[in-house]
Amino acid sequence: MATKVIRTIIQTKNAAQAIGPYSQAVLVDHTLYISGCLGIEPASGNIVSGGVVPEAEQALKNMGEILKAADVGYENVVKTTVLLADMNDFAQVNEVYKKYFQKRFPARAAYQVAHLPKVSLCTS
Repeated sequence: MATKVIRTIIQTKNAAQAIGPYSQAVLVDHTLYISGCLGIEPASGNIVSGGVVPEAEQALKNMGEILKAADVGYENVVKTTVLLADMNDFAQVNEVYKKYFQKRFPARAAYQVAHLPKVSLCTS
């Protein structure tokens, strides 16, 4: 007999809202699945200005707010994926990541992609 999967939608006004038909995060059992976080300022709904560093900072702040809404923190993150408009920004994004992930680093993949939503330079 199959077990029933219990899904809990995680939503916070303190992070950028979804820009499509998806949730900010979904908790299934003890695993939290977070949608891609862009460098969108929650109050305005706009990408922060200044380039890849401020965008990465805001994306990770948004992720942090979603983690907080699920009663966990960056130290609980197991895996991330970084999508970059330009792989030459990789080192700068790493410097931002070190501010948020300070020990027991999560596994991570990073890719350069042709286009990101809202003409973003980085998503986490």
